Amino acid sequence: MTGQSEISVAIRHRPRAWLNGSYAIADYVSLPLSLLLTVPFLLRHMGAAQFGVWVLASAAVNSGNTACSGFGDAAVKYVAMYRGRNDAAGIVCVIRGMLAINLALSGLFAIALWSLAPLAAARVTQLDPGLRVIALNSFRIGSLLLLVRSVDGVFVSTLRAFERYGPAVRITMCSRIAALVAAIALVARGRGVVEVMLATLAIAVLAAVAQALAVRAIAGRILLLPSLHRDTLSKIVSYGSFSWLQAVSSAVFSQADRLVIGIILGAPAVAGYALCAQAAQTIHGVVAAGFHALFPHLSSRLETESLTELRGTVWTAFKTNLLLTLLLGAPFILLGRPILSLWIGREFARQEWPILSILSCGFVLFALNVTAHYALLAVGKVRVVTFLNLISGAVMLAIMLLLTPKFGIMGTASARLVCGPITCLLYIPLYRLLHAESKKRLKFPIISAWENS
Repeated sequence: MTGQSEISVAIRHRPRAWLNGSYAIADYVSLPLSLLLTVPFLLRHMGAAQFGVWVLASAAVNSGNTACSGFGDAAVKYVAMYRGRNDAAGIVCVIRGMLAINLALSGLFAIALWSLAPLAAARVTQLDPGLRVIALNSFRIGSLLLLVRSVDGVFVSTLRAFERYGPAVRITMCSRIAALVAAIALVARGRGVVEVMLATLAIAVLAAVAQALAVRAIAGRILLLPSLHRDTLSKIVSYGSFSWLQAVSSAVFSQADRLVIGIILGAPAVAGYALCAQAAQTIHGVVAAGFHALFPHLSSRLETESLTELRGTVWTAFKTNLLLTLLLGAPFILLGRPILSLWIGREFARQEWPILSILSCGFVLFALNVTAHYALLAVGKVRVVTFLNLISGAVMLAIMLLLTPKFGIMGTASARLVCGPITCLLYIPLYRLLHAESKKRLKFPIISAWENS
């Protein structure tokens, strides 16, 4: 296929990709924005103690859900692949297999959370017996919520694999808004965190049912029950184990800087850094959310087109990735001080703006790998993606441990600058795959070994 025809194909598929990317970004920003608007009211009316219990119970659910959702990339990959082949039976096997895997994983985490709830409640509430009962009930409701959200995650991944981000995002956003509105209404009437968690659980169940109906509307009247089809499970696990490892390690490494600062410099030093990191990480978060649509899009097209025929699409995605990253990063890098002055205050901005600028540079460099990341996942090179992400996280952590004692928070922030350049090495195997017919090949033995595995 000529370069002109490659570009024409990319343009033809662009409207849906843009729409899906917009939905994904809206999904990403809706949660922090909703919390930003509602948390002051909830904190004021619930009181610090019950609000703290709510935060801890939600954090436990979200942590367990992150560990369970690591196999979501496998669902996106294989449902999109079978969709490209028009293989309805294969799609059904993947969905039912994912339900079995997610329920097994979330079941283990839910049992652990339920069993450890008394210990956790006693630990966080100390000498307050009334609050201990509230915390115990909240954690145990959270364990049920974890099960529901793991099932919901399978349906969301399926809809994304069909490149139907709209229904999934609309249902998710409506459920988030409904849960927060319910929380405000309950708290305003004098109810506590247990009632808020029960309302969240009920809304999550309704959302999961709505997602299941959306899947059946798109994929057909399939039986949405777990299945243990051996070949399908083997495929999902062989791919998903690496994406799971990557998801868990990313969650750990994303919090490593806070832990390093807390251990070496003390808890008070964490607050200012955490606020700057929270602002700067939206650069990578928005880009990664927006470009997730590239993953199912390429996975499906690869069943009818060769990799070399997709060069136009990947090149367009990279240019857009670069432009969006620079547009998002430039204000934080160049205008960090006035942004922090408006957000937190002048004194805070005077002290912390260099940290925001350095972290923003780090997340800009990290966001540049997004196109290669999703393109390689689409072609099945999940091992090299996991390998380089683990390497970047380990190197970053080692540099943090070396620099933080000598240079303080500046050293911690500077360590984040290494992740981007290391993960951008993903473009080497991607280039080789897209130009497989070229005689001129780059030699990187370590990456080649993982690429060919």
